[in-house]
Amino acid sequence: MNCELALLALVIEAGAGYPNALFRKIGHPVTWLGALIARLDHALNCEDDSFALRRLKGAGALAILLFVAVGIGAVAERIAVVIPFGWIALAIVASSLLAQRSLHAHVAEVAERLATSVEDGRIAVAKIVGRDVSALDESGVARAAIESLAENFSDGVVAPALWLAVFGLPGALAYKAVNTADSMIGHKSPRYLAFGWAAARCDDLMNFLPARATAGLLAIGALGLGRTSPSKAFAVARRDAPGHASPNAGWPEAAMAGALGLKLGGLRSYAGVNVHAVSLGEGNPQANAADIHRALALYRRAAAMLWFALAIAALAARI
Repeated sequence: MNCELALLALVIEAGAGYPNALFRKIGHPVTWLGALIARLDHALNCEDDSFALRRLKGAGALAILLFVAVGIGAVAERIAVVIPFGWIALAIVASSLLAQRSLHAHVAEVAERLATSVEDGRIAVAKIVGRDVSALDESGVARAAIESLAENFSDGVVAPALWLAVFGLPGALAYKAVNTADSMIGHKSPRYLAFGWAAARCDDLMNFLPARATAGLLAIGALGLGRTSPSKAFAVARRDAPGHASPNAGWPEAAMAGALGLKLGGLRSYAGVNVHAVSLGEGNPQANAADIHRALALYRRAAAMLWFALAIAALAARI
């Protein structure tokens, strides 16, 4: 049942996305979770507390967040059981936790703007990456967009879909809660090194299998796609991903680099501080707008592989 729910949610989100009018009127589940995280941060993250106490309070904040998220998901599933077409309503709700359509749109915008000018490309890519973009040249903008596409395919599509398929709406909401908390408080800054520790470690754990599954989907998606290599996607992911600063993000990024024959990663800047990230792949480092379009084509095929896998799992469950 949950595999069917995940598949229908993916189909709905790909077709309709999350309407802007609805977002303006009521917000989005991620913004609601973010508001709760901000309130917990303000109430519990006291700079005068000891490191150990701040870490303990951060774990408590995460527990409260998960209790709320899982509770809402469980109530929604209970309601769906007793109302007409409740399963479809549940899939519509679950579709808001996926980002296939918006991810494609944002990355495609970078390609379109970059084809016009580097400055336009910088403006577009700044919407989807956290690094400094002011000094990026054409290839820097293209690489940033492709890296973001790969990482967010895992975080925004594959992971929530798999948690939905295995644990239903409560599982998908739990994943989004942890992932949102990691993005907000899971930093190694003085304020969040202790308080955000639990969120960061939980996010690492919940993304462990989805990140590697995403690498596999990208490699399989490269089958039969012009100018891509499934074997290099697997090889580069296995070789380069373990060297990435994140235990998970390197897998889809490295698979994307290998499949497209590009060299991703390397030096980037955050708030004026240069960070020497691991290089992923040994291909061409001079990416351009055309390479972003190639990455989007691979992304669409990999997403289709995810749909196919969920359909097979749903059919198998019925046999």
